[in-house]
Amino acid sequence: MLENIRLAFQGIWSHMMRSFLTMLGIIIGIASIIAIVSTIKGTSEQIKEDLIGAGSNTVNIYLYDGDNRYDSEYGNSSKAPVLTDDVKEEVRDLDHVENATFYYNSTSASIYNNNNSLEGGSVYGIDVNYLATCGYVIQSGRGFVSDDYKNYNKVALIDDNAAQNLFPSQNPVGQTVEINQEPYTIVGVIRQDENYQPTINSIDEYYTYYQSIVGSVMIPDSCWPISFRFDVPQNVIVKADSTDTMSSVGNSTADALNNSITSLNTNGSTTMKYKAEDIMEQVKSMQKLSESTNNQLIWIASISLLVGGIGVMNIMLVSVTERTKEIGLKKAIGARKKTILGQFLTEASVLTSIGGIIGVVTGIGLSKVVGKVTGSPTAISVPSIVIAVLFSTVIGVVFGLLPSVKAANLNPIDALRSE
Repeated sequence: MLENIRLAFQGIWSHMMRSFLTMLGIIIGIASIIAIVSTIKGTSEQIKEDLIGAGSNTVNIYLYDGDNRYDSEYGNSSKAPVLTDDVKEEVRDLDHVENATFYYNSTSASIYNNNNSLEGGSVYGIDVNYLATCGYVIQSGRGFVSDDYKNYNKVALIDDNAAQNLFPSQNPVGQTVEINQEPYTIVGVIRQDENYQPTINSIDEYYTYYQSIVGSVMIPDSCWPISFRFDVPQNVIVKADSTDTMSSVGNSTADALNNSITSLNTNGSTTMKYKAEDIMEQVKSMQKLSESTNNQLIWIASISLLVGGIGVMNIMLVSVTERTKEIGLKKAIGARKKTILGQFLTEASVLTSIGGIIGVVTGIGLSKVVGKVTGSPTAISVPSIVIAVLFSTVIGVVFGLLPSVKAANLNPIDALRSE
């Protein structure tokens, strides 16, 4: 085998220009496929980051009344269920759950600081896990402490968007904000890590995340009844240990919450149900649409591999013709058919493997160029590189088989007599 490889390199080196032109079809085909696969992978990752952020892995679970989200300001078939500490602990103990938070939310509260209002903003009644689960960090001041929850301290946190809208050119820490005419002292300003923020590329996405753009105010969940006296359900956010487990974590959390609702309603008359917001399904559907389009391009690029394979077959047939006497001499001194067959198959596969490696390098460079020129995201796929090189080797074996068989079946006497 090693001797065959040495002879293959010797033959390629002795006819460098011819060998390069033979490899050109393989190089172009492999480079095109690597560039397309890199674009597919980059686009898929970009879709995921746009919808769920680069590293949040969080899933929202909302309470529904029938087919609609539970809205405490309008009529519902029954009161929102109260989630006990045991249920919350059960959710946190579920497989693949890193953290979980239970919170209240209102988007219709009046939020004022003197003449400045946060119209369209959100108010959250949060527990001790909310900031960590949702990726918030303290920008200035402090977060909530245990005494704030125990003593019903009327304190608040605001994010940087709310700080700009309510306290332009001022330090909000220590100042007062009114939530439904109840005063709260601001103890800290928070901001969300960029990895937890979806990218907004359209007006529809803007309206989807409008509240977070306007700003949010957060108070301890124990203080929620002070400003909000109507029936508000606790929604849930769970953080999965990876993006791949988000769907299963969301579904298992919803099941645990619904089991608690069922246990409180033994007659089965309730229409209340928790449902997970399965963003990963949106991600997968958009990725599938993107990949289906690009897969067509891969098939088109594969045509050049077919052309390259035919070129390899052609040049190997020429090589057999040129080396007829060499083959006849080897067979005359005892070389078997399989030896000759192995030598020419090795030469064909080495030729296409070199073309595959050059194609991979060219494809990586091409993907970078395309990414910079078009602004499209790209990501190199290591498995696709390995498969591309192996596939180029297979092309050499398949298209080199006919010339190799022809060489192996040459009659040594006729071969030695040939001019």
